[in-house]
Amino acid sequence: MKRPYLEVTFRNGRQLAAYYYLPRKPGQKSVRTRRVEPGLVIDFARGGQPIGIEITTPGKFSLDALNGVLRDLGFPAATRDELAPVVAA
Repeated sequence: MKRPYLEVTFRNGRQLAAYYYLPRKPGQKSVRTRRVEPGLVIDFARGGQPIGIEITTPGKFSLDALNGVLRDLGFPAATRDELAPVVAA
């Protein structure tokens, strides 16, 4: 996967969680996690490459917080349009 994308999980019509996939090689899996901002958990592959960010509380989501994490990891900022489902929550 070459571009980041968002996946949102709903239960009974409400957002339960979301996951922001980061670029990764096929078959890479998470072997370690790190909690960062409240409601954000980074997944790392073997070798320490960040492969995704779990948004555990979409109702309290902050685009600024996510973009700070992305910046710290060396990724470009996400846009409101890319994250519209959780920005609107």
